[in-house]
Amino acid sequence: MRLFIIGAALAAIAAAQGTLFIGTWPHTVQIIDERQQKVVDKIELSTGLPRDLELSEDRKTLYAATLENNGFEVIDVTTRRITNAFSLNEGLKQVRFNAWAPDPDGKFIVILYRTVEKKIDRFDIDRTTRFGVVDLAQHKIVRSGDVPKDEDQVGFGFGGNLRFSPDGKYLYVFRNSVFIFDASNFKMVDKIELSKPQFPGMASVGLGRTLDSLQQPGMLISVFNSQDPAVHRNIFGIARFDLSNRRFDFSPVGPAAAQMSGLQVTPDGKKGYAVTFNGQGGNRRCEFWEFDLGTNRLARKQEFDGRARFSFGISSTGKELYIYGAGYDIEVWDAATMQLRNRIDLNADTTAGIVVLPGR
Repeated sequence: MRLFIIGAALAAIAAAQGTLFIGTWPHTVQIIDERQQKVVDKIELSTGLPRDLELSEDRKTLYAATLENNGFEVIDVTTRRITNAFSLNEGLKQVRFNAWAPDPDGKFIVILYRTVEKKIDRFDIDRTTRFGVVDLAQHKIVRSGDVPKDEDQVGFGFGGNLRFSPDGKYLYVFRNSVFIFDASNFKMVDKIELSKPQFPGMASVGLGRTLDSLQQPGMLISVFNSQDPAVHRNIFGIARFDLSNRRFDFSPVGPAAAQMSGLQVTPDGKKGYAVTFNGQGGNRRCEFWEFDLGTNRLARKQEFDGRARFSFGISSTGKELYIYGAGYDIEVWDAATMQLRNRIDLNADTTAGIVVLPGR
C-alpha cells in the first residue's frame, strides 16, 4: 500500500509538469516536455521567423508574431496545429508592429504599428504610431486609432507591453508611464506617470522587462527600479497591477542592482525570482534573487556563471529556473539549490521567449 501511494504521488507530480513552447531559427516553434526535459515536437511556421509568443488567457491558444512578413499564426496547443496564419503586408506596403495583445475572446489582436511603403524612388515611412485592430477572420486591420500626439514623439508603444483588462474594456500600455485606454475607441482614460510617482521615498520608477501573471485574471506583478529623492540612491521593489480595478501597488524592497531581469513567479504566488547583473565584461557578476512575495522581502541570493546575454524563465511547477538565448540550449537550474541541473538541446538559435503551459 505504501509503495502504491508513493507511486501515485510521483505520477501526480510528473503529470503536473507542463509543456514549453519556444521560438527558434529559422521559422520554428519547438515544443519541450518538462518532465522529459527534451524537445518532443516542432511546429513549422509559414509566415517566417517567430519574434514573439503569447498564450491566451484560457491557455488553449498560442499566438505567434512573425518577423519577415509582419504576420501572425494561431496554434491550437492541444493538437499542436496551426489554425490560422496570415501576413499584414499588402503588396509594397509593410505594416510594422511591435507591441501587440490578443483580446480575451480571441477574435482580434490589437497592435501598435507604423507603415512603410516602397515607392519607385524612395521608401515612404509613416512617422505616426497608431492602434490597429486586426480581425483574425478577415486577416487585416479593420479599425485604427491615433495614439496621443505628445506621447508619439518618443516612439509610443515601441518596446512596451500591451495588456487587456479581463473584460476586454480597457487596454493598458506599460512603458515609461502606464497608459489606460478605452478599448472601444482608443481614447485615453487615465495615465500613471511613473516619472512622478505619488509614493513616499521614491522618485522616477522604471518597470522590469516582463510583467508576469499571478495566475489570477488581470493580476500582474513586476519588479521596479527607482531612486530616493534625498540622496538619489537606487532602490528596487515589487509592483502589482490589478487590471480589473485599475489599481497599482509599489512596495520598495532595498538597494537595487545595476540591472535586473523581470520577475518570474511560482504558480502558488508565494515566491518570485529575478536575475541581477553588476559590473561589465569579465567583471560582470550574475546572481539569482529569490523573493518572498508574502512579505515583499529578498529571501536569498546566489551567484552563478551567466552567459554574455540571455533570457530568464521559470517552469510550470516553479521548481526549475531557465536560462536561454544567445545559444543553442536551455539551461535548467534547480530553484531550491540554485545549481545547474541539466541542458536541453534545441539545435537552433532562440528567436522568441519561452511560453509555459502548465500540466493538466
